[in-house]
Amino acid sequence: MSDLNYSECRSASLLKQLAAMVYDSLLIFAVLFLASAIALVFNHGEAIEHNPMFTFYLVFTVFIFYAWFWHKSGQTLGMRVWKIRIIDEYGANPGWGVSFLRLGFALVSLLCFGLGYLWRLFTPYTWHDRISGTRIIDLSTPRKPDQPS
Repeated sequence: MSDLNYSECRSASLLKQLAAMVYDSLLIFAVLFLASAIALVFNHGEAIEHNPMFTFYLVFTVFIFYAWFWHKSGQTLGMRVWKIRIIDEYGANPGWGVSFLRLGFALVSLLCFGLGYLWRLFTPYTWHDRISGTRIIDLSTPRKPDQPS
């Protein structure tokens, strides 16, 4: 698959993107569980209640999870299972800054009742892909040169 030209790939369907998100959410819960266990050690085993720094720590952990996978390989584990990949406007893995920008606006897309994701039903990109200059491609079926993405 290393000789695959990413410009020949179709944009991934919203269904595949959501399926990868569900898969990744299971991994995120495990990562957040571990991150919380580490935080409890530093809090002498006491419950952490209503602490904005703890909330920031957990959100930052999620951002690092996604940004690291996207920057390193262009795919989270869920994306790998569903054969989709994120690329930047040059066809490469997104950098750290682009990944954080995309994640921030993905949160905005969700907070707008998911409208940023539903936008994908009508265009080949979500709001956060458009803003960050990224694209989720489907690696399972390359498009023919005369087909739109």
